[in-house]
Amino acid sequence: MSASTLERTAARPRRSRTRSRTVNARPALVISTLKTHQYDLRPACASLICPDCRTWVPITGIQTKKPKLVPHDTGRAGKDVAARCRLGSNRLITVDVTVKKWQEHLEDGNSQTVHRRKTTVLRKPKVAPAPAVSQIAAQKQAPTDDDSGDSRPLWLLREIKWASTASAVRDADTRRAQLPDGDAPLGAPPVPLTTLRPELRAS
Repeated sequence: MSASTLERTAARPRRSRTRSRTVNARPALVISTLKTHQYDLRPACASLICPDCRTWVPITGIQTKKPKLVPHDTGRAGKDVAARCRLGSNRLITVDVTVKKWQEHLEDGNSQTVHRRKTTVLRKPKVAPAPAVSQIAAQKQAPTDDDSGDSRPLWLLREIKWASTASAVRDADTRRAQLPDGDAPLGAPPVPLTTLRPELRAS
């Protein structure tokens, strides 16, 4: 592909000044309707983002009575396909914002952005799920550390433990059955310490 063919098929460079007297029939674009970061009012690089094709376009005649957008393509110059922006080219611009006011708005916006702090995300601690009933029962039936190395069945270990504590349990029951003097409830009949057996009536 020759260089001339490439120039015709690629987007053309955007010149800051044109001699074209053509004026777009659409109403003039008012600068104040755009956001501060969407236009640049410095005389050396006056430009804005075209609302139709969303690309930066120079403003010709920024210091005259009738500034307007230069004719431009919708893509990047020399890279994208040449497609003229019919709606935005040669559109008149109403500059109702001074350069000083625009710079103040721009600086205010930058200062607010710089001092904006990041939001700290507080993550909730992970809580272990509650064990199921079957898991709780299995934990209760599991042997202790002393029995972990014992190969004997669990029921036999329980019988051995019960036998080792049986005498102590019987002694505790015996002491509990003996009621010391003075410990009887007030206003209650004395508790018999002997076994009561019913007597048969003589016929």
